[in-house]
Amino acid sequence: MVSELEVRPKKGETKVGESEISRDEMESWWGTKISDIHPGTIRLRGIEIEDLIEGWDFISVVWLMAIGTTPSKQQVKLLEAAMVSSVDHGPQAPSIAAARMAATCGIGLNSAIATGVNLLGDVHGGAGQQCVEIIYEIKGLLDTGIALTVATESVVEKWRSQVKYIPGFGHRFHSRDPRRDPLLNLVDEAVVQGTVPGQCLAIGRAIEDHLSKGRSRPIPMNVDGATAIIYAELNIPAPLARGIFSLSRSVGILAHAWEESQSGSRIKGPMPRSLNPKYIGPN
Repeated sequence: MVSELEVRPKKGETKVGESEISRDEMESWWGTKISDIHPGTIRLRGIEIEDLIEGWDFISVVWLMAIGTTPSKQQVKLLEAAMVSSVDHGPQAPSIAAARMAATCGIGLNSAIATGVNLLGDVHGGAGQQCVEIIYEIKGLLDTGIALTVATESVVEKWRSQVKYIPGFGHRFHSRDPRRDPLLNLVDEAVVQGTVPGQCLAIGRAIEDHLSKGRSRPIPMNVDGATAIIYAELNIPAPLARGIFSLSRSVGILAHAWEESQSGSRIKGPMPRSLNPKYIGPN
């Protein structure tokens, strides 16, 4: 019989089949620049958790964790505005509705939140990321010396040939999104203060002008377009912009799931019980 001592790996290594893995290789498997956790110590991006607790606000910590640098107060103000603007859009939003239904099915709030967040895809929840991509694409052409109007028309028309709607512009519910103006006003202020360069703001407005050209009714940008300008002005990568939006919307999802969980409803479906979906199959 082989004893436990005979099969136990030597200090600093472990055996997997015939191969040996060093301690350094094991510890590097999930190597990270984000968190340094040891007994009695928590550092995030090199900053002691005690210092973060005592002196940092939540949005600054979001920036620190996701982007990896220490933000200025002006950058935090812009990111906070973008996140506040996106927290909720009512139960008619599929992500909110799904979370509310999930909350009546006997699952925990964490699962209800996950249900809602998991619906944030390319169609519902992805417009902000896509708009950032458009802005960066136009910005890339500007860097080669192409004029703003020419670059905007080129990129927008290319996207128009691929999608039905230009993401970030127009709204099925609001003729003019009430979140647009206050967000753009904050970006205007940030440009004056020198916090952001303003090029992405100019691109966003150029897209708006191009889409509205020749129309009696303009197509103003919506919250996704306005927040995309903020994310782009802050040099946030497009995929990370969707992640930050999801973090923001999870606040509204949490609130709605909690409210529904207090209603006493059980297994609440998408329609009142007095109604049934219309049958359209063969008789």
